[in-house]
Amino acid sequence: MPEHSKKEQVQMLRERGYVVVPGLVAPERCVALKALAQQQLEEAAAPLEFEADLRYPGAPESKEAPGGHTVRRLLDAYVRHALLREWATAPEIKGWMELYFGEEPRLSRAHHNCLMTKHPRYGSLTGWHRDARYWSFERDDLVSTWLALGPETVNNGGLWFVPGSHNTAFTSDRFDEAKFFRSDLPENQALIHTAVSPELQPGDVVFFHCNTLHSAGQNLSDDVKFSLVFTYHGASNVPLPGSRSASKPEVAL
Repeated sequence: MPEHSKKEQVQMLRERGYVVVPGLVAPERCVALKALAQQQLEEAAAPLEFEADLRYPGAPESKEAPGGHTVRRLLDAYVRHALLREWATAPEIKGWMELYFGEEPRLSRAHHNCLMTKHPRYGSLTGWHRDARYWSFERDDLVSTWLALGPETVNNGGLWFVPGSHNTAFTSDRFDEAKFFRSDLPENQALIHTAVSPELQPGDVVFFHCNTLHSAGQNLSDDVKFSLVFTYHGASNVPLPGSRSASKPEVAL
């Protein structure tokens, strides 16, 4: 990737709170990663998170209900397979994050670090939120990478972002008790109406800030959607001791 375009991408992230980098991952690498994801899903390889664990809208009521064992995330992707580790620490990711943070980047194993699966029928929708809501670092300045392993559109539950929302200060009453952005408030609705949903092709990567408001709908297609998601921060931005953010060893890139 040319250095100037990387700088432009970083600048776009700073301004909009997200940026799409098309075709960052080669097709053959994407195919291998998706095959691995499908295999691990079929094997139900632990650790897993089930839709029924979260009970988001559209999820099964319990693990005993129809679709109760629908997987939402294959957790701790970093330790699952060498292919996943290689992508998480790839030179192109390291270089991008160094440019953004201005220092050595760290991969958090406590947040995201997963193969995200979104299933037809039992895959739930995710309300508007900021990822930083449950994260505990000295500064709310972390960036996640979302690698599409197949096409991602509104129809199969693609991401929605509110441009510029990472730089907006919100009072706590704009969020509900679970820290989701309240879609019933007129002032919030006005922001939500500005949201965009970028269509992604296999190999496209979205870089997005931890304070960018985003959501995702349900998968109305016939196929499971797979995405690989990791989160990074600068070495000086340390997780707070005793918090979930400090619960797993980090990885220096």
